[in-house]
Amino acid sequence: MPMKKIHYLTNIDKVDILSDNEKEVARRVADKFAFRTTDYYLSLINNENPDDPLRKIALPNKEELEVWGRLDPSSESKYTVLPGLEHKYRDTALFLVTDVCFGFCRFCFRKRLFRNDSDEKIKDYSAAIDYIRNHKEIINVLLTGGDPLILSTSRLEKIISELRKIPHVKNIRIGTKALAYNPYRILDDDKLVSMLSYYSEPDKRIYIINDINHPHEITDKLKEAADKLLKAGIILANQSPILRGVNDKPETLSQLFSELSAIGIPQYYLFVNRPVVGNSPFAVPVEEGWFIFKKALQNVSGLERRARYVMSHETGKIEVLAVTEKHIIFTYHRAANPENTGKVMIFKRNPNAGWFDDYTEMIEEFAVNQFTKTQEPEKEILSIN
Repeated sequence: MPMKKIHYLTNIDKVDILSDNEKEVARRVADKFAFRTTDYYLSLINNENPDDPLRKIALPNKEELEVWGRLDPSSESKYTVLPGLEHKYRDTALFLVTDVCFGFCRFCFRKRLFRNDSDEKIKDYSAAIDYIRNHKEIINVLLTGGDPLILSTSRLEKIISELRKIPHVKNIRIGTKALAYNPYRILDDDKLVSMLSYYSEPDKRIYIINDINHPHEITDKLKEAADKLLKAGIILANQSPILRGVNDKPETLSQLFSELSAIGIPQYYLFVNRPVVGNSPFAVPVEEGWFIFKKALQNVSGLERRARYVMSHETGKIEVLAVTEKHIIFTYHRAANPENTGKVMIFKRNPNAGWFDDYTEMIEEFAVNQFTKTQEPEKEILSIN
């Protein structure tokens, strides 16, 4: 069967579903935040609906130009040990193997990679492999970027084969949105699937971590691609941020979790969208997101309730455990500082908080205000180890 030809669009003027006025606005946005998508993904957009969720994911929006956020709110640069190699958690290393994706999601948290002055992607694979080889505590390696599956199969195999020669590396994860943007990358490349199958050993599996954000992305072609990978012995999972106007309704999340579970791609993280420059139209406050998430879980089975609601903060992966009438409770699901592992933190609620820092800033302000007072400070904020 001949391969399906997918066309990549980087020129707004080639997007036929946009009016001339919409193209003019989109061009201004794309001048600041790069634009790229596939004709396949555009075909999934309902152009009769101006609020179509996939349209929001793929096409530039003028609200992206609002002054808001930072380029690297999780301070990934702080944990970069070599260009393109991060070592934040003791047992995990992260490769930025490319700075290109099948499509540039408008909510991307690494849009800094797609600027002309970016130099973060890996340049010397051998140096990165040596680093991992010399750090025996690293048992997990995450290939990301950009999208690793946009690399040629031969180039991707060179990376994976070298990692498989390192005895202490058990799990290799590949973060991708290929199944949503271009499922034909899997369907039409048997060599890719065979290669992944070969290195997905019974005691050292290859994981493909997908980024599927809305049920409308779950097409028949996506299902076929998932089935092909599963039959080849690849483990699949999904993670997604909660996104305003895309999946910020409980019924949407319930449907997403259930449909993904049914085809073998269980959800394991729902992220608070990072406060990245250009991402304000997608922002959902932490506590609002929590209630949406919990309501969504009420309508799914136990298999789908394994998902966790987390933030990829500078200090670690912080999970929201509960929200009470007056307080919000967090824990370090993963901590950059091992001493914080499992730490539970209780803060006074802040319905406007969009990130963990918004709660810690309240503590600092509280402490300053109390410094000049003689009475004991109110115990509104607790920290429990």
